[in-house]
Amino acid sequence: MYSKAYISKHSTRDFMSKETKYTEDNIRSLDWKEHIRMRPGMYIGKLGDGSSADDGIYILLKEVLDNSIDEYVMGAGKTIEISIQGDKVIVRDYGRGIPLGKVVDVVSKMNTGGKYDSRAFKKSVGLNGVGTKAVNALSTFFRVESTRDGKSASAEFEKGNLTNQETLDETSRRRGTKVSFVPDGSIFKHYKYRTEYVAKMLKNYVYLNPGLTIIFNGEKYFSENGLKDLLSDNINVDDRLYDIIHLKGDDIEIAVTHSKTQYSEEYHSFVNGQHTTQGGTHQAAFRESIVKTIREFYGKNYEASDVRKSIVSAISIKVMEPVFESQTKTKLGSTDMGGDLPTVRTYINDFVKNKLDNFLHKNPDTAENLQRKILQAERERKDLSGIRKLAKERAKKASLHNKKLRDCRIHLTDSKKDRNLESTLFITEGDSASGSITKSRDVNTQAVFSLRGKPLNCYNMTKKIVYENEEFNLLQAALNIEESLEDLRYNNIVIATDADVDGMHIRLLLITFFLQFFPEVIKEGHLYILQTPLFRVRNKKETIYCYSEQERRDAITKLSGKPEITRFKGLGEISPDEFVHFIGDDIRLDPVMLDKEKSIEELLSFYMGKNTPQRQEFIIDNLKVELDTIEEEVK
Repeated sequence: MYSKAYISKHSTRDFMSKETKYTEDNIRSLDWKEHIRMRPGMYIGKLGDGSSADDGIYILLKEVLDNSIDEYVMGAGKTIEISIQGDKVIVRDYGRGIPLGKVVDVVSKMNTGGKYDSRAFKKSVGLNGVGTKAVNALSTFFRVESTRDGKSASAEFEKGNLTNQETLDETSRRRGTKVSFVPDGSIFKHYKYRTEYVAKMLKNYVYLNPGLTIIFNGEKYFSENGLKDLLSDNINVDDRLYDIIHLKGDDIEIAVTHSKTQYSEEYHSFVNGQHTTQGGTHQAAFRESIVKTIREFYGKNYEASDVRKSIVSAISIKVMEPVFESQTKTKLGSTDMGGDLPTVRTYINDFVKNKLDNFLHKNPDTAENLQRKILQAERERKDLSGIRKLAKERAKKASLHNKKLRDCRIHLTDSKKDRNLESTLFITEGDSASGSITKSRDVNTQAVFSLRGKPLNCYNMTKKIVYENEEFNLLQAALNIEESLEDLRYNNIVIATDADVDGMHIRLLLITFFLQFFPEVIKEGHLYILQTPLFRVRNKKETIYCYSEQERRDAITKLSGKPEITRFKGLGEISPDEFVHFIGDDIRLDPVMLDKEKSIEELLSFYMGKNTPQRQEFIIDNLKVELDTIEEEVK
């Protein structure tokens, strides 16, 4: 029996549902496109609007590209052309082309594709025959065209439904496949392709496939040196402790160096050309083998954290029929290389032990620099041991009393678990703002970290300050990024501050913290700025939230008459009932990105260093431009 108190907390509908009839009529079968559209997350991960590199619109592009890459790997087609204009994406390769009689089937019948035949695709990325079907089902327009043997066939779809089909018995077009699609705006709301994310994806493809040319909106991407080029583009030459070590085998390639200034570990890992952003068995084996080999080379039992501190590295392996832990293939689960090869762990350990040991013996200057770095890391660790112990105790105590962090229900303390792609930490200023977000958030995936006042300007400071400063220490503990990004607890870190001078200053100080001590958080696309509305324009029938002056003017015109206009001065002024709109499905995020043309030291020195005259001149010049723009808009 349920008590009256219990029943009062639950609706009658909850109890009535227990008596709902369950018959054959309740059982239904969905066709392939219905299931994909109903459960898109199962196929492409999170949806998003394009503000994050792992948002669904980029997965759609990747699924189409993977097929073109597989053609190149099989020796067919050295060039891929990509065009993104507005919401339309076009991918054209010059591979063998889809067999003409199967053009419709390979993009509209589940578990259909050439990659089940290991003779054709021995070490392919896409193995389950789902990729292009998901793109097809989640697009309002999808067209595939194949040309081979002087003939071509094409098919057009709308949300997975075939709308047109053509066959040409004679054509002068070059062989290959061309896919065009427009993501469905009802699923990917307010989406926008960001050139920076697409460019990074394409660069990874050419790093992993030296000799391949990708042309994106007229810009050419090409690599001669594989993973060595990847590291060259990711770590400034002046910040390298030693020249990049680049080693290659039949099914493995690695590139390694250490940073002079970076504190934590940075890994770029790939399997069969797929960027495994969450690592997996190959990355774990690589981290282990680096430590083991270096210990044996120097004959010293160094701490693993000292060996790997400041490492910047990349690994790529090829595996027969790899098993990933999700459809989006961000983490390798395979333990075997396939065929007659040993386990992934044994294969990587043997390769690193042999090749890296030989390299260090042949390059004594590199070996000396590396050992000096390890000993420096050891001294710093010992110097900080007492402070770190106290800092961890403070962080644990603060967490227990819930002073700073209001966590979400997805607890990711075990680094072996996947980092949930939807998991988000909002960093807020003050009690009122954190209170509004806390009350309106999704408690399952969204956590809140509340700052007290302005953070310290930590430019040019050592890691010691992170442990001595309560705000930084607790933030580091909340994120779980002391040693490696691999253990990051939240996929999205969102700075949520007021859109005023103080709020902007806090944003800058927090970005400085990440750039100074954890730059890979920004490099890997985990840091964002939350955009909240500046105005609310409403009448009795409709409410419009505006993020700019232009949107405010448009809203006034749309609602006509004399609508009520409210100017939000701070996050704390927005009620939880309203705030839920701004951190839910319609959340607007601006990713924090690094300018590849400038080093981190240059950025921090200019914006946070003691260069007042130059910075004043910069502010004045940009203020003039902003005022001229506003004046022109007013006219």
